Amino acid sequence: MEDSTIYCKDHLVSGEEYRLEKWKHYDILKTEPVPENLSAYYKSEDYISHTDASKSFTDKLYNIVKAYMLQKKVGWILKEKSKGKLLDIGAGTGDFLKQAKNEGWKVTGIEPSPDARKKASEKGTALFQNIDAVSTQKFDAITMWHVLEHVPDLQHQIEWLKNHLNKNGVLFVAVPNFNSLDAKHYKNFWAAWDVPRHLHHFSAKSIKTLFEAQGFILEETKPLVFDSFYVSLLSE
Repeated sequence: MEDSTIYCKDHLVSGEEYRLEKWKHYDILKTEPVPENLSAYYKSEDYISHTDASKSFTDKLYNIVKAYMLQKKVGWILKEKSKGKLLDIGAGTGDFLKQAKNEGWKVTGIEPSPDARKKASEKGTALFQNIDAVSTQKFDAITMWHVLEHVPDLQHQIEWLKNHLNKNGVLFVAVPNFNSLDAKHYKNFWAAWDVPRHLHHFSAKSIKTLFEAQGFILEETKPLVFDSFYVSLLSE
């Protein structure tokens, strides 16, 4: 085993140890081994993106910051496109789509978790289980907020995104950066490794290279400072 291999544990569900290995020619790390029953590793009341929990101080802080960032994210989209059809992949409990809908967007959401879809439905946002439900549609904007790291087949996913964006459409992708200061500080205790749920791990360089290989053009990179702060709290 190479010295560069990183070992880290699933601190949320199982306590199992995984290794992170270099993937192909890109500056990407891949979680190994991948459990066969991966969906079972999402079944935790502490998996915040699938709940609206406000039990602990960390939960309350997360939800305060989430409300602020929902406005910021919709603002970023409005800067590029004033209106149109928006697809959010990995929509969680639907709060981002609700905010976008309030700003005039025609919204569609994909969310695999039945519990998260149920919570979204209770708030008036109906979500589809998978992208097959929108296979014939095209969108003016597609968002993946901390979702790409969960995707098993990156090349297929990026090709799908390309084929389902309208001409001059915009794509927003947020992922943890394993070259960030907090990642380097916490090392194998960095909460954003989040194995085995995060199957791939990216640097800013690898995201740019990966998408440019499919014909995308990087317009802008923005730091999600509050995300980093939240991850640091979890890492501590």
